Amino acid sequence: MRGMLMSMDAEELATRWRERLESWAIPDEILARAPRDPWSHSPERFGTRTDRALAEPDDGPTMTRLSEALPDKGTLLDVGSGPGAASLPLHGRIGHLYAVDTSADMLEALTARAEKLGVPVTTVEGAWPEVSGQVPAADAAVAAHVVYNVPDLAGFLRALDARTQGRVVLELPHRHPMSWMAPLWQHFHGIDRPVRPVAEDCVALAAALGFAVRVEEREAPLGRFESLEELAASAVRRVCLDPARAEEVGRIAVELGMWPVPRDRWVTIWWE
Repeated sequence: MRGMLMSMDAEELATRWRERLESWAIPDEILARAPRDPWSHSPERFGTRTDRALAEPDDGPTMTRLSEALPDKGTLLDVGSGPGAASLPLHGRIGHLYAVDTSADMLEALTARAEKLGVPVTTVEGAWPEVSGQVPAADAAVAAHVVYNVPDLAGFLRALDARTQGRVVLELPHRHPMSWMAPLWQHFHGIDRPVRPVAEDCVALAAALGFAVRVEEREAPLGRFESLEELAASAVRRVCLDPARAEEVGRIAVELGMWPVPRDRWVTIWWE
């Protein structure tokens, strides 16, 4: 009976996660007028973050839990890898890195850095868990800042656990990564953005799936933007506005008390 109740709870929580994530969809009439894809990510921006992570290794809970679980010269699986910010800082310990990402550009950037660091790497382009069969079981796995892009989170977590012999480590911001722009959506479009899902929803689902989850939280080690101009350039795309309005967006952000942007809270979730 306990197993049946756990399964029912997991199914309900998975449905809630999917529905809450779907509520973040941009209305069609606004999306149709967007000059650029508001959901796209910049390989250059992610590359800069990766280079910073390599130059200044982070001693936060995510890297600590991953490092202590990875055998010397062990195999590491990085799902939603980007250019490798969550895996390549452990280059001295990695025997082989398996990197999965939907972006060929991100994987190309990771491969170039891995080669310079002497890390053997196999890249797989595609969405997890659809491509999970293309990688072997690894000693440890990490999925950093990716779950808010995953509608079927239960399937994602199950496949990640199935492809990991040891520890699974997740990192995610406490709130949806686009939450900081809610005042701008209200100002320019008169739209209230959702509040959930949040990290606790991911924790609850992982626990309901039967994983012995442990959780640590901290302030993000890096600010979101280094300048108001950088904020404005990002916000005009995310809020579906013309890039020519960047100066206006920066001014409104200041008026709305959005600058400087408070640092996120990052949550590390892990289990064996």
